[in-house]
Amino acid sequence: MNAEQQTESAIEAAKKAYWTANISVVLVLMGIWFLFGCVLSIFAVDALNKIRLGGFPLGFWMAQQGTTIAFIFVTLAYVLIMKRLDMRYLAQCGKKSSEEPTTAA
Repeated sequence: MNAEQQTESAIEAAKKAYWTANISVVLVLMGIWFLFGCVLSIFAVDALNKIRLGGFPLGFWMAQQGTTIAFIFVTLAYVLIMKRLDMRYLAQCGKKSSEEPTTAA
């Protein structure tokens, strides 16, 4: 195996690791959004309604604003995490962050 083949093999390994990390991030963040969107605002509403916030039951707040706020934070977290992952895996492939990433055909 020559140096060029080793480099291509390392790039393919980095691409696979990047994809695995991306899917892991997406699954964790979707789980957090599910927690806020379904568990807290639908299934746990009776328990949350015992707590009052601004004169209204907390279950009301979770159903009305909690899921939207959670979605915004999940989206922000995804952007920040993926920027870090992009930088790490671009460095493994020997590219600068300003270079155009290559896509698999």
